Amino acid sequence: MGKIIGICISEKRGTAKHEVEMAKLVEDWGIEGDAHAGHWHRQVSLLSYEKIEAFRAKGADIPLGAFGENLIVEGYDFRNLPVGTRFSCGDALLEMTQIGKECHSHCEIFKRMGECIMPREGVFAVVLRGGTIQKGDTIELVTEK
Repeated sequence: MGKIIGICISEKRGTAKHEVEMAKLVEDWGIEGDAHAGHWHRQVSLLSYEKIEAFRAKGADIPLGAFGENLIVEGYDFRNLPVGTRFSCGDALLEMTQIGKECHSHCEIFKRMGECIMPREGVFAVVLRGGTIQKGDTIELVTEK
């Protein structure tokens, strides 16, 4: 079982994500109001809180959302779960579609620190069933489809 530590969105692509207290997950779309939502396989991005904290321990002074992640979750090492893994959070249901992503132009974090964890640690999901989520909510692995 995991816990949502942060929810981040950006209204325009290419701008930094900022934290919100709650969000509406829209079926086959993503997070309402997030610029990266849409009818594609990377509707919502997730990153492990533990991976962010380990990166911060190396001297990176970064806020939640700095990697472009939508959901910061404590309790899961996402990169070690298979594509197709499903998570429920309240009424919402997510399915993991991709692990990592190619970094075409190095972000500010890479330029400052010489590395960025999102390309190897971040995962992406589609929204199979919508619902409202908020910081502090439990997020659970769904074992049956």
